[in-house]
Amino acid sequence: MKKIINKLPLIIPILILIIISLINMKIIGLNNGSYDSYFKKQVLWFILGFISMLIIIIFKPKILFKYSKYLYLINVLLLILVLFFGKTINGSTAWFNLYFFSFQPSELMKLTLALYLSETLSHFKEHTLKQELKFILTAFFITLIPSLFVFLEPDTGAIIIYFLIMLGVILIYKLNYKWYIIIGFIITIIILIFSYLYYYQKDLLINLIGTSFFYRIDRLLTFVKNDSFQLDRSLIAIGTSSIFKGSNYIYIPEAPTDFIIALSINNLGIISFILILISFIILDFYFLFKLFKAKNTKFKMFFSSFLLMFIFAQIQNIGMNLGLFPIIGLPLPFLSYGGTNITVYFMFLGILASKSKNF
Repeated sequence: MKKIINKLPLIIPILILIIISLINMKIIGLNNGSYDSYFKKQVLWFILGFISMLIIIIFKPKILFKYSKYLYLINVLLLILVLFFGKTINGSTAWFNLYFFSFQPSELMKLTLALYLSETLSHFKEHTLKQELKFILTAFFITLIPSLFVFLEPDTGAIIIYFLIMLGVILIYKLNYKWYIIIGFIITIIILIFSYLYYYQKDLLINLIGTSFFYRIDRLLTFVKNDSFQLDRSLIAIGTSSIFKGSNYIYIPEAPTDFIIALSINNLGIISFILILISFIILDFYFLFKLFKAKNTKFKMFFSSFLLMFIFAQIQNIGMNLGLFPIIGLPLPFLSYGGTNITVYFMFLGILASKSKNF
């Protein structure tokens, strides 16, 4: 009983998010026939996610870390195959169409990358110059490989998440501050070179990175113009809703995924947004508390990578719904529609719920 009470800060917020998600899927299915199957599918995804979490808890996550290298390599292979045999949606070839549902390897890579990075880099103990350089290069190349294939899909949001996962692992290792200065300098140089190409050599930049990915970057850099149809509809849905009542149905492209906040406010009123915010704040502080209490290095690396990814997804998704951040197609955990994303987050929870001795 005591264990269950201790888990309430985790269970209750997630349950609230699940309920709000399902209500939204039901309402949008009634308002728009193209989404009429989303409620049933979302129920199925939550069930599969919960089962996946239980399986990990029962059989212990140690086996996932032990074979993380092979899981990572299989996932990389899937990222390659999806480029040739995947389904293209909104300009991205990122899904395997498996008849009654779609599977997105780039979402699964978030888990396998965190597992493999944590397993590999937790063995670095020394803090000599040579060892730290090897640590940085190992982390970078493990992250770069899947990022290159996701770049070809293209999926901007996933690439950002991969490098945040890498950053989460690096922060636990506690590199010498000089490395952060060097890395910051290199990133600054890259940004300056890219900026020059973007503003003065656009044709060359398009040839280097491809038309599809260029226009996604172009959208990132020009979001302040607020000329997005999606954003316009999102702001209308939010602005015409009251605290306890949504407005009449307003069509928003990708509403069940990227614009789930606007959809929720449109359906249920601003009170639903307040509940969502409170739920995420409770979860964030709960995870932070658990991270600071953790002793096992591998567990802390994995936990840190998850937490950075989890918090960034919240900030980015909510921000792009409100016009504060560019639209990069990043779903909101436990709320947005999507089978692979939901299942992966439940698998993360299964690993995090296990005691550090199981690592």
